[in-house]
Amino acid sequence: MDRFLKFLAGLLLLPFCYATTIAFIALLQSIQPDSPAAIPWSVRGLAIGFALWIFLYMAMSRPIRSYVLAHELTHALWGWVMGARIKRLKISRQGGSVTLSKSNFIVELAPYFFPLYTVLVIIVYHALCLFFDLHVYEPFWLGLIGLTWAFHLTFTVSTLLEHQPDIQENGRLFSYALIYLMNVLGIALWIVMVASPTLAGFGAELGNEILSAFTFCWDAARKGWDFLASYAPEVSRHWKK
Repeated sequence: MDRFLKFLAGLLLLPFCYATTIAFIALLQSIQPDSPAAIPWSVRGLAIGFALWIFLYMAMSRPIRSYVLAHELTHALWGWVMGARIKRLKISRQGGSVTLSKSNFIVELAPYFFPLYTVLVIIVYHALCLFFDLHVYEPFWLGLIGLTWAFHLTFTVSTLLEHQPDIQENGRLFSYALIYLMNVLGIALWIVMVASPTLAGFGAELGNEILSAFTFCWDAARKGWDFLASYAPEVSRHWKK
């Protein structure tokens, strides 16, 4: 029954995924500069860091243990936030595991949408800002954010291409829809933070697209029901024969 409910939840998430994708594309289109020189240094730093990791990911030996560490620590962190006790944590190049006193779908799927190293970079930056003026180094920090975010995305994609018990436990449709939705919203948030679009503007666009998506689904469902209802008497007569 739990799997069936999650399948239904996955279906309900699909319009949100579609609406978020359209709003995200509109967000990207809204920040197209008149010339390369007009691109803010904050955006350049984020993009350079992101591109640097993609190059390193393709060119060098992949730091699998670092990803496994982040993956299992994220399970542990979200388990702790949800009130679970951490009983055992194991990390190796071949894989890892964490044993919690309780779990749920957020704890199980968190490593696929929560970029732990990116969050740590942000915490360190704001902690240092309490004692030092780091505004002149902002592009460097944003480069680290872009690099760690790309680290999260590349390993998330490659991991999802393999068999994952977390995905099997929560169902493919629900898991993939939630992971996709959270990652796209995360990227949109970074763009809003470093570029000209505002969070309110993106939120309004997203709300309109969600309304349009569900209106379309409702209209399609109603037309489908009306079509089936129109053939119901004929089908009934056929079976009576």
